[in-house]
Amino acid sequence: MTGDIADRVALITGANHGIGAAIARRLAADGIGVVITYLRIRDEVDAGIPQTYRDARSGDAATVVAAIEGAGGRVVAVERDLSDAGVIPELFDIAETELGPVDILINNATGWLADTFQPATTDRLGRTMQPVTAATHDAQFAVDARAAAVLIAEFARRHAARGATWGRIVGLSSGGPMGFPEEVSYGAAKAALENYTMSAALELADRGITANIVHPPVTDTGWVTDAVRDAVAGARELFHVATPDEVAGVIGWLCSDEAHLVTGNVLRLR
Repeated sequence: MTGDIADRVALITGANHGIGAAIARRLAADGIGVVITYLRIRDEVDAGIPQTYRDARSGDAATVVAAIEGAGGRVVAVERDLSDAGVIPELFDIAETELGPVDILINNATGWLADTFQPATTDRLGRTMQPVTAATHDAQFAVDARAAAVLIAEFARRHAARGATWGRIVGLSSGGPMGFPEEVSYGAAKAALENYTMSAALELADRGITANIVHPPVTDTGWVTDAVRDAVAGARELFHVATPDEVAGVIGWLCSDEAHLVTGNVLRLR
């Protein structure tokens, strides 16, 4: 990595495991200081989800921090619940105190749950589902949509206040315009995230900020079972199961100077 990018600072949400952790490692390897947020989530036992994945969601960020620091990178980890919008300015304050102003915002955290309009309790992959309620809606939208929007707003406000001329926003999405059966609130919240990010691309372009969405393929962050692999193999619109590092590679490029012309896109990876 060359140029001023090596002095940048990134705020990456939901980075104690999976894609978020891979993004943190990738950006840190490029010389970028990273502030990673996480929230330990203790899921109920679910026959359709491997225990290793539930363990990853309930863990802290110590392993990610150790890997980055061991490679000589700069990293700060902060546990915060993004469903509380009041913590968001604090995250930027911590970044500025510990590493410097935030130049790169990665909206990766999710309040994922599986809810449905069907009278069913498990999905086609054997995972537990629950009916759509106000509670399932609010749990999902509070993190994937509202928190992401407030993070973008805080990022943009501070960027303008210091007269910055370079910035990157990347959101992680899933589902699509035709909905997300069996994960309906998740898909709807991601659609909102996409729309917020596209608005940011248009409104913030003259400040040197690019804003894009990455839609990964099925990515093995620990939840992929044989049933999931069989579903991917049998689906015409899916091509392979990706690794977190493969997805992080694309995001690393979007955060580089080489990608300065790329904004306002939903990049659907295959």
